[in-house]
Amino acid sequence: MADNARSTPSTFQRLKVICVPLLGNALLTPANTSSALKLLSQLRDTLRGVQTSAEALSPQTVSYVFFPLSTILRRNDLSNIPDQVLERLLEVLTLLCDFWWWHMDVAVWEQVFMLCSAILGGIDRKGKGKDRDDETKIAAASCLWSLLRSRTAEEDPTNLFDDGAHARSILASFRDRAQTPKFMPVLGQTLDSLLIAAESPHMPLQRIALKVLSSVIGDYLPDEFVPSVLPGIVSSMSKVALGTKTSKGWANGDIVAAALLVMQHAIVRAIGDSICLREGAVKSVSELEDLLPGYGPTSSEDRAPPPPYATRRTTSWLQASASQLHIALNALSPLVKHPTPTALLGLVTFSADVLTDTALTLRQSQPLLLSFLLSLQASSFDRVSDHADASLRRLLTGQSPVRHHIVPVLFQIAQDNLAALPRLLLSHADAKVEHAAEILESMCRLASPRVHPSHPGVAAISAGVGKLLGPSGNVEKWGWSLLSTLEFVSPPIVVTPASAAQHMLENDQSASHSVPFPDLTFRHVSSRAAHLALERMFRALGATAGEECLFSVEWFVEAGQSGRGKRAVAALWCACRLLEGIGKVSLEFQASTSLPAPRTKRLEKFARNLARRIGETWDDLDREDLPGDMGLKRDTDEDNNVLVEHVHGLVTVRGVSGAEPRQSSTPLHSTIQPMLHRGLSLQLLSITAGILEARFLPLLLHTLYPVLHGIVSDSLFVSTSSLAALNSISQSTSFATPANLLLSNFDYALDAVSRHLTRRWLDVDATKVLTVLVRLVGRDVVEKAGDVVEECFDRLDEYHGYEVIVDGLLEVLREVVKVIEQDDVKPTSGTPRAPSAQSHSVDTTRRLDALAEWFAHRHDQKEPDEPIRDSSYPREAWGKAAKEGADADTSDARQPEDDPPAEAAPTPSQALTQQIVSRSLYFLTHGAPQIRARILLLLAHAVPVLPESALLPSVHQAWPFILNRLGDAETFVVSAAAALVAALAAHVGDFMYRRIWDDVWPRFRGLLRSLERADASNALAHRGRGAPGTESAYTHSHRLYKAILQTLTAAACGVQAQDAASWEVIVLFRRFLHRHTHEELQACARALYAALRANNEDAVWLGLSGTVGLVEGSVAFLREPKWDLEENVRVILQP
Repeated sequence: MADNARSTPSTFQRLKVICVPLLGNALLTPANTSSALKLLSQLRDTLRGVQTSAEALSPQTVSYVFFPLSTILRRNDLSNIPDQVLERLLEVLTLLCDFWWWHMDVAVWEQVFMLCSAILGGIDRKGKGKDRDDETKIAAASCLWSLLRSRTAEEDPTNLFDDGAHARSILASFRDRAQTPKFMPVLGQTLDSLLIAAESPHMPLQRIALKVLSSVIGDYLPDEFVPSVLPGIVSSMSKVALGTKTSKGWANGDIVAAALLVMQHAIVRAIGDSICLREGAVKSVSELEDLLPGYGPTSSEDRAPPPPYATRRTTSWLQASASQLHIALNALSPLVKHPTPTALLGLVTFSADVLTDTALTLRQSQPLLLSFLLSLQASSFDRVSDHADASLRRLLTGQSPVRHHIVPVLFQIAQDNLAALPRLLLSHADAKVEHAAEILESMCRLASPRVHPSHPGVAAISAGVGKLLGPSGNVEKWGWSLLSTLEFVSPPIVVTPASAAQHMLENDQSASHSVPFPDLTFRHVSSRAAHLALERMFRALGATAGEECLFSVEWFVEAGQSGRGKRAVAALWCACRLLEGIGKVSLEFQASTSLPAPRTKRLEKFARNLARRIGETWDDLDREDLPGDMGLKRDTDEDNNVLVEHVHGLVTVRGVSGAEPRQSSTPLHSTIQPMLHRGLSLQLLSITAGILEARFLPLLLHTLYPVLHGIVSDSLFVSTSSLAALNSISQSTSFATPANLLLSNFDYALDAVSRHLTRRWLDVDATKVLTVLVRLVGRDVVEKAGDVVEECFDRLDEYHGYEVIVDGLLEVLREVVKVIEQDDVKPTSGTPRAPSAQSHSVDTTRRLDALAEWFAHRHDQKEPDEPIRDSSYPREAWGKAAKEGADADTSDARQPEDDPPAEAAPTPSQALTQQIVSRSLYFLTHGAPQIRARILLLLAHAVPVLPESALLPSVHQAWPFILNRLGDAETFVVSAAAALVAALAAHVGDFMYRRIWDDVWPRFRGLLRSLERADASNALAHRGRGAPGTESAYTHSHRLYKAILQTLTAAACGVQAQDAASWEVIVLFRRFLHRHTHEELQACARALYAALRANNEDAVWLGLSGTVGLVEGSVAFLREPKWDLEENVRVILQP
């Protein structure tokens, strides 16, 4: 008891209470097995409590506890001890070894090791036909782990602050005993048993076996023995890491990490640089003396013969082993996609450590291991990505001894992946394309420093990528093969009714958010992830190479501008992505702004020249003499070098042998390439604007017209790209909205349009550009509209004979008038006409009582009215009135007579509109019906803007021409003329009184009769139901009916009605209330009768009631049984 200095008396007493009875039950029989098992469990729990309390057991106490355990093992045959008893005994022994390791005798360590090895390998029951259960093997492996694991200085109970020297000396003594020739067979058998247990489906046994394997291989195997067992270890650990024996496909993450750690220890110890240099299998050249023959370590062939179990490390052995090991490492490639971060972290550690320790011996496997690290740097798990990034930087920075070996390999990987992209694209291997792109992106990411100071940037990568993309990078060679496979097809664009582009074109305030550039679709890439990976790769290459990459950008731009085919489009796409990276500009919808970065003069000069070049060559894109593919030709032999090509579609089989296959008139996807070319040119403009920022404003003189011209394109892709480019340029130049940009640079835009409307440089789309310019600027264009109007009329005088140009210019004027209409409100010309006194509701049962009473007494003598005042005598003095009259005349003579109320002077907008109207009237007789219709609609929009003093003379002058347009042969011209009449009736009703009922209504009446006759022979008209019009809303008659109904509705609301004409309208338009008439015409007819009812309710009631049979007698002739009007009549006549 005195020797138990480190053990409290209570602890020893508790252990003694258990050990004494356990010693009495040392000889196991069926009767006392349960008692021994219970005592062992109590002993295990007590030792765990001691361990938890951090109390150290003295060597004497440990020996005291170990004595009953050894007695059980001596007095019983090991094979006859039950599994549960042996499991408990090994668990107690494991706990004891944790205390005992610091004082254990080497002989005892050897015996315990052999015991655990025998149980783990099943030697104790050899020939019994039954193996130990997994729990017992776990206990044996745990005991081995307690014996073999290395300790730290913090675990030393002697508290010797020697930086772990005591622990290392103890471990060295155990290692020396394990490497003796006598013990080597035991060690080899233990290694074999652990490898078998590592492949067990029981995961707890697998975990502990891998831990013990790591310790055995890393600390105890002799250097000469490791090469002999290397193939077996690598093979077994590869199976464990890949989960070949698991049913779920992937092994657990911790299992994979542990297996890779075992493999790492085996590789480093067997084929590491240090051991191979020491044994002469490889030679390092770090000084000039290393080049001398015979200098360096002595080869292993000249040394003493090794032990029989050893394998010599020779040059031939190294070559063979490295080749076989490379095959095994290549088999680990699927682990890059493992779903758990633990496995990925293990792979990062494995790759980094093997690269560090085998830089000379495993040169063949360096690209593979580096690709693992580069792939894992792009992992979605932050821990994995950070660990891989830190490992790569540690390998490539100046402190790393293997940096000079790794950097050339890294650049070779970049070149190989870049050269492999064309082949991968043609084979539709999206996963491989994504992998190659991520490798290049990860490599470029290493060039920039991380936030942490221990992660500096690798300057050699920037220099290497700059060389690859610079003048000496042979972009002419690898660029052509890449452009041959980067083919784009028609992009799938979905436009919703509430898209941002439409809101912007409609001048909606809700369109303040960004408009994204439409996505392009690769022909040979179907995965969205691979597409994004390619974009990120090119941006990263540009950002890493910096200004050196401008050579490649210029080459791609030259290739893109030399044609309009698929290669030209691919070249522009590559130039866009590279320039994005160089200028730190992003065109993505989430962050379509330029990142803060210093821009050099060389980059800004390149951006200015590129923007000016795109603006100057924009009109050349429509030239048909340009080649469909690139002007630069390549030998056909190079195009035939493609070994693999993925082909879609059916194979055409000809019935006639020897028949020549018919070539398609146009190549596949050739029609879409010019459209994509324009869209990518607009992206380049946006990128240059992001680089130059405020310094881009002078270039708007050259670039504003291409952007606006793209908006009016028939291609939805080009139109959306132009809107996105306009929005991006506005943000880059610090304008809040595109409207502000266009308003501030309106002169630039107008000058560009003017240049495109000259005889030397005529563009028929220039008028559309001017129209969209007015529409985008919106109400603020009013102050600039004078220049637009002058430009339009100058061009009208010059091109009045060209229908297309005149039509476009008139559309511009109409857009200006619409904008002015939104901005200005016409002053009130008079008091509105009061509603009729008959508009109130009248009881239908007493509707004619007043009329009957008047009719009965119409001949009665009217009684004279009594005068209110008697005029027989004067009510005032005779001279008073005369005096007051004289005073009034005198005062009037003193004060000047007031002028009649003069109208206010017209506003600039009204004066501008008056000028447009007066100069547009001459086109009412133009030979083109489209132009006549546009003039009529232009006048209709001008009616609400102009005051009556300016409007009425022009209408009076043009009235005969307007009436002639009501008889025009084209339906849309008649509809436009009717719309003008409706606008006039609504705003100047008094002026239109006679003109509506004397001029317009007779023409409408004749038109109705002619349409009725035409419907009788129209195949689209309603048959057998008595309803007018057609079943379709897109026929000429339907549109004319609608225009007439709407015009008469406006006249009924704004013009004083004539009783005779109103009655005629009521009678003629009853048929449009038929239930089988088109719903749109029914709604227009109901609106017409509602307006008529507001003026003359009795007439409407009489006409409709007589038609449906509610009133008979003298109006019975109105009855029309073939028409079903009851529902519409009820709606119109309801109070």
